Amino acid sequence: MTFEDATDFAHDWIAAWNAHDLDRIVGHYAQKIEFVSPLIVERLGDASGTIHSRDALREYFGIGLNNNPTLRFAFKQVLVGVRGFTLIYENARGGQTAEYFEHNEEGKVTRAICCYT
Repeated sequence: MTFEDATDFAHDWIAAWNAHDLDRIVGHYAQKIEFVSPLIVERLGDASGTIHSRDALREYFGIGLNNNPTLRFAFKQVLVGVRGFTLIYENARGGQTAEYFEHNEEGKVTRAICCYT
């Protein structure tokens, strides 16, 4: 993925979240996903912190949107690696998030790992 591709994806992904458009958000992800976040442990009580399907991810993201009606993310930076890229953004709580994404050949996210301040 080029820097331009990663930046375009990041801006579209953030715009989907800021629009609170669950279908558009989930549309960025493949059916089979490895989504890892400390918030999964906090919100769902799942010690693995991992979600493996797009349907479960939809449910999880829906909880986040419902709990945060004024949710807004702000783009900060994209860092491109070999198999994916990291998006750094300001999250809804005013903290920093670094989210690493890997994509399949269709451009859908197959792996995402979230880190928060």
